Amino acid sequence: LITGGARGIGRGVALDLAKAGWAVAICYRTSQQDAEEVQHTIEAQGGKALAIQCDVSQWNAVTDLVQQVEGAWGRIDALINGAGPYHRVHLFEETPEGWADMMRNNLDSIFFLAKAVAPGMKTRKYGRIVSFGMANADKMEAQPYVTAHYIAKAGVLILTRTLAKLLAADGITVNAVSPGFIDSGSSPPEELAGMVKKIPAGYIGNIQDAVQAV
Repeated sequence: LITGGARGIGRGVALDLAKAGWAVAICYRTSQQDAEEVQHTIEAQGGKALAIQCDVSQWNAVTDLVQQVEGAWGRIDALINGAGPYHRVHLFEETPEGWADMMRNNLDSIFFLAKAVAPGMKTRKYGRIVSFGMANADKMEAQPYVTAHYIAKAGVLILTRTLAKLLAADGITVNAVSPGFIDSGSSPPEELAGMVKKIPAGYIGNIQDAVQAV
């Protein structure tokens, strides 16, 4: 089950896992056409895929999603938390709605999904959960223009470590990949160009760099 699997890194992970023989359930919130394109691409290559709409920031929607996937394939062996919106705004210009949206979609969703898939994984004594953090989220630095997003991603790391500790005895591994600057197609070219000078390697990472870490 891959949330945010319609575009960007999530799409890359979906295609990569499908090539490795995994049956892939792609969860999307609004990108139906993109999700169906990924599904059709996988099926055209002989793989198995589903595309399911779900707002993973809502607990009831998450339980319905997990039931749909388990109903179709009998189990969920791996959860990839790829959904997570991002916006740049000065902290004092952030709205209560924008702040809450960052928390719900970047952090609450991971808790909801882990809570929903863990029982089945524990029964089978096997499971893989991978989430996406953010480079430097563990350093607790000031981030005036991405404060809510940064706090949510710091929370992802704490949640990941907690889940890993709680589920390890049941054969379930829980990890986080924390990408730096990745050209996933969603950032303005001028913003990416300005970031290059801050990167020791001198180039922006691509989607496949993150996919290989998963």
